[in-house]
Amino acid sequence: MRVLVVFSHPCKESFNAALCKKVVETLKDQGHEVRLSDLYAKGFDPVMSAEERRGYHTLQANTEPVAEDLADIMWCEATVFVYPTWWFGLPAMLKGWLERVWVPHETFQMPTATHGARPKMQHIKRIAVVTTCGASWWLSKLIGEPGRKTILRGIGILCRPGCKTLYLAHYKMDSSTRESRERYLHKVGRKIAAFTAQ
Repeated sequence: MRVLVVFSHPCKESFNAALCKKVVETLKDQGHEVRLSDLYAKGFDPVMSAEERRGYHTLQANTEPVAEDLADIMWCEATVFVYPTWWFGLPAMLKGWLERVWVPHETFQMPTATHGARPKMQHIKRIAVVTTCGASWWLSKLIGEPGRKTILRGIGILCRPGCKTLYLAHYKMDSSTRESRERYLHKVGRKIAAFTAQ
């Protein structure tokens, strides 16, 4: 498959960077075609300007500021998001990427008085999340995991009906050990390989 890996972490030496490397290597070893979009490394601007917002609903004009990133999501058949969960949700960089790149007319049809919003990303048949969470499993569930819902439900609904999803998280990251991180790296490799082989 054609797989887009979207990575959002500012530090190259982070455990999230190691996770991203593991994901990319696993996908390539499985024979998939991979594109990596490292949002911090390429200097993506997550801030939507006033001018961009005013043109957000204008066909074609809304794609010009994000043409390269939009081309990536139009190209892929699967997307893997690798990021740290901060404040129970997505990093601002990744949230800004979603807001700016997943534009109307291209990724979904705007709702009208007679019908609701309609998905236009039906070439995407798999979405996976690989993340780390400072909080415990039970606290994350209590809060509701808004980042998980944004990606797997909010973005997922725009994709192919029956789009398969995978969510992997290392909870209690702030008190993790070398052993727990190594186990998670191994799990990520195994789960991503199985998920994309189906």
